[in-house]
Amino acid sequence: MTHVILVVEDIKDWSAYYPAKHLMTAQEYLQSSASFPAGRVQVINLCRHYRYLSPGYYCSLLAEARGHRVLPSVRTVNDLSRKALYGLHFESFDAALDKAMKKHPQHGEQLSLKVYFGQTELPGLQELARQIFDQLPCPVLQVEFRRRDDWTIESVKPLGIHQLKGKEEDEFAKAIEAFNAKVWRKSSGRKKFRYDLAVLVNEDEKLPPSDKVALRKFTKAGAELGINVELIGREDYPRLAEYDALFIRETTGLDHHTYQFARKAEQEGMVVMDDPGSILRCTNKIYFGELMQAHKVAVPKTRFLFRDANLDMDEIVADLGVPIVLKIPDGSFSRGISKADSAENLNAALAEYFKQSAVVLAQEFMFTDYDWRIGVLNNRPLYACQYFMSKGHWQIYNHKDGGKTESGTFRTMAVQEVPAKVLKVALKAARLMGNGLYGVDLKQSGDRVVVVEVNDNPNIDSGVEDKWLGDDLYRQVMLEFLRRMEARRLGLAI
Repeated sequence: MTHVILVVEDIKDWSAYYPAKHLMTAQEYLQSSASFPAGRVQVINLCRHYRYLSPGYYCSLLAEARGHRVLPSVRTVNDLSRKALYGLHFESFDAALDKAMKKHPQHGEQLSLKVYFGQTELPGLQELARQIFDQLPCPVLQVEFRRRDDWTIESVKPLGIHQLKGKEEDEFAKAIEAFNAKVWRKSSGRKKFRYDLAVLVNEDEKLPPSDKVALRKFTKAGAELGINVELIGREDYPRLAEYDALFIRETTGLDHHTYQFARKAEQEGMVVMDDPGSILRCTNKIYFGELMQAHKVAVPKTRFLFRDANLDMDEIVADLGVPIVLKIPDGSFSRGISKADSAENLNAALAEYFKQSAVVLAQEFMFTDYDWRIGVLNNRPLYACQYFMSKGHWQIYNHKDGGKTESGTFRTMAVQEVPAKVLKVALKAARLMGNGLYGVDLKQSGDRVVVVEVNDNPNIDSGVEDKWLGDDLYRQVMLEFLRRMEARRLGLAI
């Protein structure tokens, strides 16, 4: 159970709100070194200031030293102290800012916005407020926008609740109630659980790594092992630290909130799959290709083509043969991949791909009826599947016009049935990624076995990857989380 403590600098600062059972002054919190309840403690620091060496600063500092989860963290406090630091959080914010301002048109050159736990009273700017809070989690923020040629964030600073008046107090009260709705939980349904595991999902994703039935099976398997498994979404980023572990079941990307979740979980000392390193190594095909070749892991014959280079299309065709498979670095589920069957088509395809990426990966085409997928968990084979190509298509997934996607059939088998060479190559590739959960895709042509890619959050769907192991597949994944959480608690290496 998570115990919430509200810390204020002066008890009068809370006078406008309902009495709170776990309300403490900063002085009481700082001097109470051994009077906290057992279990996880979430501190919401509502001090008037967070300036260096102020009571608010020390409350966040000592909260972290005591192992308490605290909002804002010392890192956030430090980032908010100088624009040079918090500005780093918004370097790629221009598109989101322009989109938000179009929903809330401004006639002037300036706009001031108060953000309460990621909420704002201006509906058109709600998504923007949430994104700002994701980057700088702090109870109350005052954000100043200025328009020159385009809108920019001029400043971000924390506010104390003593500075709020009238309607602002109402907005704060609603926001803190909504924020804590999932933190102030009843303990009766959770007493049997030793650990809490968050599963990051996106209910709107068309091709998620796990379907709803599989997610229910993960939840059931966790409960049987004393793990409380909860599905969370992108909006739950600020409360991530209240869990012991994070399991990402949403398609990942480096320029994506999934990577931010993984990084935050790792920084908080949580067990996490996919970890940030695995996402980095797996999602970028250029990085992956270079890594495999450097360690002499067999892959299809590959070349990296650079946008500013003087490319000889005839020479590339002569080297790789036709057709040539082209891939942008961060494609997934057969997206961002195409074939070129001549030097002329290659030149046209590259012209389009170079608009998206400075580097394009070109590979020889290996025709096979199916791709192997070997699921690997902590460097051990977990499951094995053969994914057959979509009917009349050269890939497993066939993305058609209108958003429709077709996929081929599959065959799931016991790991013991997999050819020894396929397993050996798959495990060698997975070891280069780390010790997490991976799906290694391979092609086999006669005695030749090559790695196509390694997925950092492989599909585990009901009736497909679990066809052979059944519910034991979900149990094995949860057992690995349990082992890691126990090791983390005891201070042992994972």
